[in-house]
Amino acid sequence: MTTTAPRDEQLWSRCAGCASLLYRKRLRRNLDVCPECGTHSRVDAPARVAQLVDPDSFTALPDRAVEVDPIGFVDALPYPHRLTAARAATGLDEAVVCGTGAVGGHRIALAVMDFRFLGGSLGCAVGELITRTAEQALAEEIPLVLVTASGGARMQEGALSLMQMATVSQAVAGLREAGLLTVSVITDPTYGGVAASFATNTDVVLAESGARLGFAGPRVIRQVTGAALPAGFQTAEFLLRRGHVDLVVPRHALRGRLTALLAAARAGRGNRRPLVPRQEPARRPPAVAGAPRPEPAAGVPPDPADGAARDAWDTVRTARHPGRPTTLDYLESAFDGFVELHGDRLGADCPAVVGGLARLYGRPVMVVGHQKGHTTAELVARNFGMASPAGHRKALRLMRLAARLGLPVVTLVDTPGADPGVAAEEQGQAAAIAENILALSVLPTPIVAVVTGEGGSGGALALAVADRVLMLEHAVYSVISPEGCAAILWPDSSAAPQAARALRLTAPDLCRLGVVDEVVPEPPPAAHHDPAAAAELLARAVAANLAPLLDVPPATLVRRRRQRFRRYGAARAGAPAVRR
Repeated sequence: MTTTAPRDEQLWSRCAGCASLLYRKRLRRNLDVCPECGTHSRVDAPARVAQLVDPDSFTALPDRAVEVDPIGFVDALPYPHRLTAARAATGLDEAVVCGTGAVGGHRIALAVMDFRFLGGSLGCAVGELITRTAEQALAEEIPLVLVTASGGARMQEGALSLMQMATVSQAVAGLREAGLLTVSVITDPTYGGVAASFATNTDVVLAESGARLGFAGPRVIRQVTGAALPAGFQTAEFLLRRGHVDLVVPRHALRGRLTALLAAARAGRGNRRPLVPRQEPARRPPAVAGAPRPEPAAGVPPDPADGAARDAWDTVRTARHPGRPTTLDYLESAFDGFVELHGDRLGADCPAVVGGLARLYGRPVMVVGHQKGHTTAELVARNFGMASPAGHRKALRLMRLAARLGLPVVTLVDTPGADPGVAAEEQGQAAAIAENILALSVLPTPIVAVVTGEGGSGGALALAVADRVLMLEHAVYSVISPEGCAAILWPDSSAAPQAARALRLTAPDLCRLGVVDEVVPEPPPAAHHDPAAAAELLARAVAANLAPLLDVPPATLVRRRRQRFRRYGAARAGAPAVRR
């Protein structure tokens, strides 16, 4: 709805769908749905809570969001200034409202995102609050309902915001294992890291009429592909026809549909106990600013002086060098006996992901990685290493096969990001990434991931939820590309070098933040100058990190992996920012 005065002072609003002039009180009584054309306008989180839960039943979680600035990000304004402005404009501490309540008499844990707060972006504090809501649901043995509205991961918090996709997803996995219902309600808009994680990996995915959902937004898709978008592209109705959501529900019917789902879940669950062992609740990190940071996983950190001497933009350009060794190059030289396996078993074989059985110093392993190529023809044929949904599903099929065969998994990450094309969105890109993240958090076999070149956003994380995460010396790993970040937060993409420095995307930066366990050295000046030496260094590092995992019981592996991603929350982010 188009308005000019502050919302509380508005008497009239103009519908963005049919341009009708509507009396504000009438519109509010109709749940902010145009009575003329049915257009659903956006609803803030407090209003959404009031619409969904039974009167006087909602109790906010005692945990409060803290102001975090993990990487000292500055664009036109310092990040803390943007947080302060968002709090003043919305009256909220963060981009989510969390608590417990009842819908139709059925008790639930509820997290509702608010797009007004920095575009509903997923940062460390938001991820922590949603995770704690899921943990509350597990403790009380009640369903979890997530109402999403987001532009994606919060780039001002760098790779730590990307980690929240895995943190919340594994909390959803814990509820799934306990036999507790999880429901996501997609509202307009839901994109990026939220779409590719907890918005689409719940048991039931409902979408409000007219809501848009996708991994890449329409503007990005048009810019990258130049393709014309189909009518209704990425809307709830479009997604329903392609099998990506369970149900499209008009706003006035949403509460009733939730009540029916919750009633069915209660009837099915009855008084039976879960068939899987209940996990002991993880010790929750403090949620206050300045709290001690959890200890990072053991590893070999880089020499800080080395990292400080390299410019981040130079590292980005090195990571993208066309001569840099690819996954197939490493499979040829660092591993032996590679047998490639193809296909997602659903009708496609994505060339941007390769994988199969190989041996590392005589030990059988499953290797899966992104494949770019060196020449223009190879890059085009491999879609520049940008995986389609079929690529993510192929990767997951191979990793699940490894678990059944008792083989460890090695992943090699080198992608600008997931395929942003129209076909990828139609085939469920966000859900495919979300399923990988969810499945890897519980895969009962050792996983070692290596970022060998570019680690771009959710497309990288889909192969990097691992027990140990390594990173080559001149690789990069980021929530968004420097060019994309600059286009959004700076006047134009010419500020990409500045954005690269602000994002803290280099191996030394990410080792300090605890995202990466170890930096793998490259032969000087970089891997593409001596691929054979680079392969040997990679093989040694993978073998050294894999060895101590091989004798760990599967249940312990999964528990530790979950603890690893659980620590990327507000307590860690509340530590002093990394500054130079």
